[in-house]
Amino acid sequence: MPKMKTRKSVAKRIKVTARGKLLRRRRGAGHLKSSKTPKRRRRFRRPAGVSPGFAKQVRRLLGI
Repeated sequence: MPKMKTRKSVAKRIKVTARGKLLRRRRGAGHLKSSKTPKRRRRFRRPAGVSPGFAKQVRRLLGI
């Protein structure tokens, strides 16, 4: 059976931590920041975790 190919689009967007957690960027952090509160803008700096349901799908796409 041939090797699984990694979906590069997913690999560029999601980081796998040493313990196997999946981290992603937060949505809405790209532009139009002036209308968002400072608290909300600070939160954009920190990565968010991937939800358990979606994590299963992402792992398959990454070949983990």
